[in-house]
Amino acid sequence: MDQLDRKQGPWVESVPEQRGERGYEEEGHYDNGQREGLWKRFSLEGVKIAEENYRWGKLHGNQRYYSYNGGLIREEQWRAMDPAIAYDTVAVYDLKDPDKQIGEVVVKNEGIAMRHGRMVHYDPRSGRVLLVENYVMNKLQEETAVPAVPDTTPRVIPKVIQEYDKKKKKN
Repeated sequence: MDQLDRKQGPWVESVPEQRGERGYEEEGHYDNGQREGLWKRFSLEGVKIAEENYRWGKLHGNQRYYSYNGGLIREEQWRAMDPAIAYDTVAVYDLKDPDKQIGEVVVKNEGIAMRHGRMVHYDPRSGRVLLVENYVMNKLQEETAVPAVPDTTPRVIPKVIQEYDKKKKKN
């Protein structure tokens, strides 16, 4: 803590189990009372369950979330707005040609974090992509469902079941 009672430097924060929710610990860096840079979240058993990046105390950049077994659940991209700037300029694109910029608009900056980029959801066991979402300034642009990939691993049928099936076919 500094003289103004703001958190500074490296910190480890513990959140106990509450109302059926698992507890966790987070470690990262504070700058003038706001989270900055990479923060890691661990289960109370020591398994990494999240990596979050912060700027100006808000989510910014790439975020990764993991299952309690260590499998990647999702990746997200966020954009933090600088709270010191009252207004921001946003590009306006043609509806028919999304690559063509037709102007700029000045918007009030509320100093928030918003989804901005790809959100990729994974099957934590296989690592297969389940869903990809694209956000621009907190608005979902398109939802791209990834086609299911058939399981090509050969299935091994136990001998006992094979013998049972043979007997059943004979009768």
